[in-house]
Amino acid sequence: MMALDQALDPRDLLLSPEDAAELLGVTVGYLAKLRHAGGGPEYCKLSARLTRYRRSALEAWIAARTRTSTSQSPPPDR
Repeated sequence: MMALDQALDPRDLLLSPEDAAELLGVTVGYLAKLRHAGGGPEYCKLSARLTRYRRSALEAWIAARTRTSTSQSPPPDR
């Protein structure tokens, strides 16, 4: 049994595609397209029909796309 001081970091909690899409402000379909094409946030494939996203992966994906100027290069696709 895990002690309270060893609780999971909230950033590592797994989110459903619906919750991830809401957090990112995109549609579930867009996330599915990114999974297929590549270049989207990292995700966990727990079974053939169960996909989840770590909040920390979503935050990292957002941070990698943060710009301060329109002259900055776009993020590389994976």
